[in-house]
Amino acid sequence: MRIPNNLFSERLTSQLQSLSSKQSKLQEQAATGQRITNPSDDPQAVTRVLQIQSEKQQVSQFHRNNQHATQISEVSFSALDQIKNVAVRSSELATLGNGITSPQAFQSYAAEADQQLEQALQLSNARSNGDYLLGGTKTDAPPFSATRDAAGKITAISYNGAAAGAEFKIAEGGTISPFTTGTENQQVADFLNQLVSLRDGLQSANPATIQALRPNIESSEDHLLNTLSGIGAKQTRLAAESTQNEARFSDLEKEVATTTDADLSQVVVKLTQAQTAYQAALQSGAQILNTSLLDYLR
Repeated sequence: MRIPNNLFSERLTSQLQSLSSKQSKLQEQAATGQRITNPSDDPQAVTRVLQIQSEKQQVSQFHRNNQHATQISEVSFSALDQIKNVAVRSSELATLGNGITSPQAFQSYAAEADQQLEQALQLSNARSNGDYLLGGTKTDAPPFSATRDAAGKITAISYNGAAAGAEFKIAEGGTISPFTTGTENQQVADFLNQLVSLRDGLQSANPATIQALRPNIESSEDHLLNTLSGIGAKQTRLAAESTQNEARFSDLEKEVATTTDADLSQVVVKLTQAQTAYQAALQSGAQILNTSLLDYLR
């Protein structure tokens, strides 16, 4: 007569289920390379991963802000660099206009100065992604407006922008404004008005007026160079911060991998041990459960 041990059967079943679950978990780790698939696998590690993911999102936002600021800076630099070239040519026209006597030459130079003025005004109202760049925080309207006569020629330029530009957060505790300042923008407006005076002086063939404008135009050229230098310094900082953000993001990804990735060599060893233990439990359980009362009476 066979007499099974119910208590032993329950314990054996529980042990086999535990070993089977362990095997399944280890097989999943070996297949995916991840040691954490559910928060219950390692609550502390999951908490750390969530913190890292939050920091990665923050660093990604810093990087996006940096890219936006860099784009604004590059477009602003390009526009101001071209305005600086206009200033260089205007200084040359002032020098040439002081030594000529031919009415035709005066009119020719006046026409060139007028075209330079129109070009500089267009550059001063440069845009990026629909936003005006040289107007500080006032990006929805042209910062430089022209007053024109009945013939359509510019007679005066005014700056209508703000005193400062918006700032971008590009690092923890670090912000930067890629925009030019209100003072720098007003200097651009001053230069444009000097171009108006230069054109009028050439048009009226007035060497005295032209001569008097030369120092102011040269001063405007210096202001533009200083502004360009400041933008260049900001671009250097933006590039450095971008490199740091990329490095930090890479470090965070490595930290996530270190926290969540499974050590395949250890997983294989543990899986082999679990499989061996499972087989041993099956064999020993089968032998014990096959034992009956008659085996003890022999």
